[in-house]
Amino acid sequence: MNEWPGGGDQQRLARRLFLGQASGLSLASLAWQSGALASPAGAPAGAGAGTGTGTGTGTTGPRTQHAPRARNVIFLTQSGGPSQLELFDHKPRLVEMAGQELPESVRQGQRLTTMTSGQKQLIMPARTRFEQCGSSGATIGEWLPFHRQIADELCFVKSMFTDQINHAPAMTRLLTGHQLPGRPSLGAWTSYGLGSENANLPDYLVLISRLKRGSDQPLYDHYWGSGFLPSRHQGVKLRNARDSVLYLRDPAGLPRDLRRGMLDDLAELNTQRQQQTGDPEILDRVAQYELAWRMQTSVPELTDLSGESEATFEMYGPDSRRPGTYAATCLLARRLIERGVRFVQLFHPDWDHHSRLGSWCLARCRDTDQASAALIRDLKQRGLLEETLVVWGGEFGRGVAGQGDWNSPEGGRDHHPRCFTMWLAGGGIKTGQTWGATDDFSYNVVDRGVSLRDLHATLLHLLGIDHARLTHRHLGLDQRLTGVEPAAVVAGLLA
Repeated sequence: MNEWPGGGDQQRLARRLFLGQASGLSLASLAWQSGALASPAGAPAGAGAGTGTGTGTGTTGPRTQHAPRARNVIFLTQSGGPSQLELFDHKPRLVEMAGQELPESVRQGQRLTTMTSGQKQLIMPARTRFEQCGSSGATIGEWLPFHRQIADELCFVKSMFTDQINHAPAMTRLLTGHQLPGRPSLGAWTSYGLGSENANLPDYLVLISRLKRGSDQPLYDHYWGSGFLPSRHQGVKLRNARDSVLYLRDPAGLPRDLRRGMLDDLAELNTQRQQQTGDPEILDRVAQYELAWRMQTSVPELTDLSGESEATFEMYGPDSRRPGTYAATCLLARRLIERGVRFVQLFHPDWDHHSRLGSWCLARCRDTDQASAALIRDLKQRGLLEETLVVWGGEFGRGVAGQGDWNSPEGGRDHHPRCFTMWLAGGGIKTGQTWGATDDFSYNVVDRGVSLRDLHATLLHLLGIDHARLTHRHLGLDQRLTGVEPAAVVAGLLA
């Protein structure tokens, strides 16, 4: 029999811990399902939050420090860095300065990627016309006509900034709070802190929209990983194909009762092994087998859109009838929220417009504009927007200097981390406002800057979680999403 270093005393301790946890899990699960379990006042978010014990079950109800404004999150992740200069951050003075070199007083020695560091930084004005929209007067470019119609439902944060200039570390930073892989994602932290409202689907689901052509920008699994948190909190990716989840169906000829018996036997063997080793991941494995069993019924029902009305399909646009498109995944995101999924993350790739800005960026806008706006409208008309926090944005923005020939249709824009725009809606956000500002070149933040740590702290706050108290003991430290550097809730974004 395998033993921990140190002998039988630790084994006996492991068994006692397991039996205590197992009985606690069973009682908590029954109490939550019956509605009898209430969060104690001031209880930490996520079991073990603030204590470093990391023993959260992920199956009980929310444990929040204050009244939440949002119960669920939809993160519309625009991978590649959408150009704020064409979409949201109107800089009319650039027309007069077209083709001139960017003043050194603006750049201030800030680094460039190797793709443009060897060329002159010649100013390229926006390729779009802007319009003030809604009663808020938000400026939105002409490539987003449907966004213009919902301007007053959105809060534009024009003063986002990051410290990463290349895609993978910048996206990792945006989604995990750190530029190196291995940390839990925002969705995983949310699952860890709040648990689930649907026993038949994962807490955290990931949808990746399919382009008509292949994208050369990879989306890594660690973007939605659980890092050092228990593995049950990682995002589960639904494929943009006929089978949303591979291997979910039983093999032909395998009766359901036989499959059920196999899972019961497997659970018994895993339980015995957990008693021997004390490894908590074994319990997670048992729970995931059971979830997969329930998903065999819940996922086909979820992905069957035949019950949606013609008006709904018209609102989301013609692409919503084609599985795997951004429009179809937006519609699927609403269905997931209706079913109590805690965190839904959509990825739409290929915003990396280093060339052919006028066609490349425009194509991504056509992919996403109508469906993003429809999602906001759909949630609102169903009474879901007030409790659903919607986030739109990418890992960084684009630079004011043209990449290549600024005056050619072939010209594009390079990465720019010093300022970019995101928007928020629903879930306790003060909408109909623009927060922060950049200089005349959309190069530097000049008013009310928002770091990614501040963004994370604010999102958690809206979910009822104090970012400083949502912790997990790892490598002897109480780790948290916002890390050890300063982070603050942006009060001005809250309704």
